[in-house]
Amino acid sequence: MSDEKKLTIEEGLKDIEDLIDKLREPDTPLEEAFKLYEEGIGKVKAVNAEIDRIEKKMKVLNEEE
Repeated sequence: MSDEKKLTIEEGLKDIEDLIDKLREPDTPLEEAFKLYEEGIGKVKAVNAEIDRIEKKMKVLNEEE
């Protein structure tokens, strides 16, 4: 995702849902399905990284109190 703008968690989850919908379509060609899967994995990793970043920030803020 370094080439793309940074997505919010909500935008990333919506994108993942859209990719899943496309993968569920019975007429999706196999090669396209692999590309969609690869894109989805990248988005899942990006969303997880953002969640981890926010969790760490929250822990620091809670420790400061």
